[in-house]
Amino acid sequence: MDSRELLRTVTQAARNHARTLYHRLVGRHLPRILAVTLLLAAARAGGAATTTLDALARENARALVAVACCCAAAAYAYAMSRPRPVYLVDLAGYKPAASHEATRAESIRRFGLAGDFTGESMAFQRRMMERSGLGEATHFPASLFALPVDMCLRTAREESEAVVFGAVDELLAKTGVPPADVGVVIVNSSLFSPTPSFTSLVVNRYRLRHDVVTHNLSGMGCSAGIIAIDLAKHLLQVQINTTHHACMQISTQPTVVTSSPMQNVQRSTENITLNAYMGNYRPMLVTNTLFRMGGAAVLLSNRRAERRRAKYQLMHTVRTHRGGASDRSYACVTQEEDGAGNVGVSLSKELMSVAGDALRTNITTLGPLVLPLSEQLRFLATVVLRRVFGHAAGVKPYLPDFTAALDHFCIHAGGRGVLDELERSLKLSAWHMEPSRMTLYRFGNTSSSSLWYELSYCEAKGRIRRGDRVWQIAFGSGFKCNSAVWKALRTVDGGAGRDAGAWAQDIDALPVHVPKVVPIVDDDDGANGGDGDRHDAASHVRPE
Repeated sequence: MDSRELLRTVTQAARNHARTLYHRLVGRHLPRILAVTLLLAAARAGGAATTTLDALARENARALVAVACCCAAAAYAYAMSRPRPVYLVDLAGYKPAASHEATRAESIRRFGLAGDFTGESMAFQRRMMERSGLGEATHFPASLFALPVDMCLRTAREESEAVVFGAVDELLAKTGVPPADVGVVIVNSSLFSPTPSFTSLVVNRYRLRHDVVTHNLSGMGCSAGIIAIDLAKHLLQVQINTTHHACMQISTQPTVVTSSPMQNVQRSTENITLNAYMGNYRPMLVTNTLFRMGGAAVLLSNRRAERRRAKYQLMHTVRTHRGGASDRSYACVTQEEDGAGNVGVSLSKELMSVAGDALRTNITTLGPLVLPLSEQLRFLATVVLRRVFGHAAGVKPYLPDFTAALDHFCIHAGGRGVLDELERSLKLSAWHMEPSRMTLYRFGNTSSSSLWYELSYCEAKGRIRRGDRVWQIAFGSGFKCNSAVWKALRTVDGGAGRDAGAWAQDIDALPVHVPKVVPIVDDDDGANGGDGDRHDAASHVRPE
């Protein structure tokens, strides 16, 4: 980090601390100080004779009425100026049918049959998948199982509809919220954006009311789920005069968010059918070994009455966009054509470095909001010393201990390398990383919806206790790093019950230890669809 970057970090941290202290003073303590002052003044005035008060009241009746009205107006204005709470009522993760599952060996075999890959490209994909952290039962759309592969708009729609409807159906069934109560729909789908939009698809399917507010987000990458949550939060602050109170956010490899004043459903997803890469350009081949089919839907509300049954309250959202910092940040994840005209997503070798810069910027803003004062002072002192004395002072960068303020970490399951780097940088334990690693192992990289699979894993394992705080961290193209912090409003029962969702059939067998390299054992009978290989490959992992 050069001197200019350090100066920007110090300046930003100082501004964040000043803003936080100001809001704490003005928003929390100043009204109390004024109230105590008024009470003391009233008590002192009460020492006067009652007759004097009566006479004063008769002589100044109009003035007293005006003062009382002003006090009432001030109290009302203060109450209305406070942000409305945003509650997460429930969430649902989509689990495709068993017919969509494929072992790693079967995936490699199908790649070889479907694409015009060279031997070198096939060997590269095999090596990447052996180091990916993915398990033996991740999901592909049926269109990529066909020979030849059926990559067309029709099959892409079929995949998206299965994921979107599956997640939303489960969410509405769990919450009992009628579709008529949904007033806002937000959809984030980074790479597939059809016409009519995904929001229109949801409105039509569930016959939502005519004044529903819809937002369709695209091109936002894997961090789009947090962006949708932040958008829903702001919508739920301004739309307060309607009679409906549901906001639905839907996330998958396309993402749909449905939100209403004040119930909001948010949906996250991505589409695999049209985004499998069939060429031989190595930076684009990595996505074939990571991205899989999946999706999630979330119901948000700003009704205070919903607090009794809601699971979480949204405490903070922090969005960081590094696209203006440098061209390398902007271009490290891009969708483009290779020399042969094959479309794919290219991942730069600088991705990890760019992600680290974005994370540091994000936590500089988030830290003052969540960290105890001791950790904030250590961080600021280190930054100032490095700025004043430079590297000659031998002062190492200090990363605050976020485990002192946060209980659970849901880090986007972008790949094993990303999780290893975040574990090292944030000094997290294997227990903290377990939800992200098991999501990558069981479902692969499902883009923006991975955060919700991870939170659902925490619930299924019985980890969530009332008062716990959950930090969701996601990275996306552009380059973006976005965070959301939730506070658990009640203890969520674990096990393979109602709250287990997509994990119901697997939760008792997890976690498993996944070595850094898990060799792929080829299936002797490829015509059997890889069933024999699934058993052999599974022997390379063991329960923890």
